[in-house]
Amino acid sequence: MPAPMPTSGAAPRSVPRPLRDIAVVAFAQTDHLRTSDELSEVEMLMPVLHRVLAQTGLRTGDIGFTCSGSSDYLAGRAFSFTMALDGVGAWPPISESHVEMDGAWALYEAWTKLLTGDADTALVYAYGKSSPGSVRDVLTRQLDPYYLAPLWPDSVALAALQAQALIDAGDTDEPALAAVASRNRASAAGNPHAQLRGPVPQGDYVVRPLRIGDCPPVGDGAAAVVLAAGERARDLCERPAWIRGIDHRVEAHGLGVRDLTDSPSARLAAERAGAFERPVDTAELHAPFSSQEVVLRKALRLDDRVHVNPSGGALAAHPIMAAGLIRIGEAAERIRRGDSDRALAHATSGPCLQQNLVAVLEGDPR
Repeated sequence: MPAPMPTSGAAPRSVPRPLRDIAVVAFAQTDHLRTSDELSEVEMLMPVLHRVLAQTGLRTGDIGFTCSGSSDYLAGRAFSFTMALDGVGAWPPISESHVEMDGAWALYEAWTKLLTGDADTALVYAYGKSSPGSVRDVLTRQLDPYYLAPLWPDSVALAALQAQALIDAGDTDEPALAAVASRNRASAAGNPHAQLRGPVPQGDYVVRPLRIGDCPPVGDGAAAVVLAAGERARDLCERPAWIRGIDHRVEAHGLGVRDLTDSPSARLAAERAGAFERPVDTAELHAPFSSQEVVLRKALRLDDRVHVNPSGGALAAHPIMAAGLIRIGEAAERIRRGDSDRALAHATSGPCLQQNLVAVLEGDPR
């Protein structure tokens, strides 16, 4: 829950604990592929939903609230999320909602629903098929419609502006960006769901100074998590990943009024989520471009002691509309397995880290 902002020079105030303890108790995702032409969104999603429910022993009728995240722009039709309900099973009638955002924001809505006490369990899922068209063109539609969108600046070009601003400020250079990409994909070697694993050549420039290796792969995928409150979470999972704080913030729509070398919205979201109260040992960052990890590490105060993107992050697999939810799911999985005690998960949306969500997850003391 939000906490008052500290005065200048004062130590951050502690973040009030929510009225109910809510945890991630299950997580599942697809194998992320360059293309899945043979599958519809529903066919891609259904196995994930079956697996995530099987982890808890719950059936669709046991879920108190369902929330999804997807994009009609990617699907190419209005209200495309209604077709995905065929995979969920909408009968008997269910309590359901949808956000036209990454699934991390659907998880935020489900979290608030469980806080009210109207439900004890929630199913959150997200999916996206980027392969059928040009993602770079599709994402221009989220830009300012009067000044930027008519120019058709694509997502890579805008990320390149941000990368060049970081280089000009002395925050990084091209070899350092290549090292970020290499480390993420090396970490993905142990992730069977990643699209890119192990050594990937940096390749030619896409938009200078970003090379192929600095950019996320285009691919299709889906993910789902189950949330549960209080003792219900302990009934469903041996070591729940408790959401100790979660917050999201947005910056100005106009890129010209922002400092692209920093992310004050990510920093504020992390502060309000309680990320700075105690150190985290793991961070899953939704940084589609290598340069954006540089920005996020600084904004979120992550030093070399924090294991960043053990899953490989968005540079290893970037199913649009699901990549942010996957960061929360991957962080929760490390807590459930006992590989982490306190983790930070981050999701972003919009050009150059315009919107940012931060969640802090913890396991029970061992």
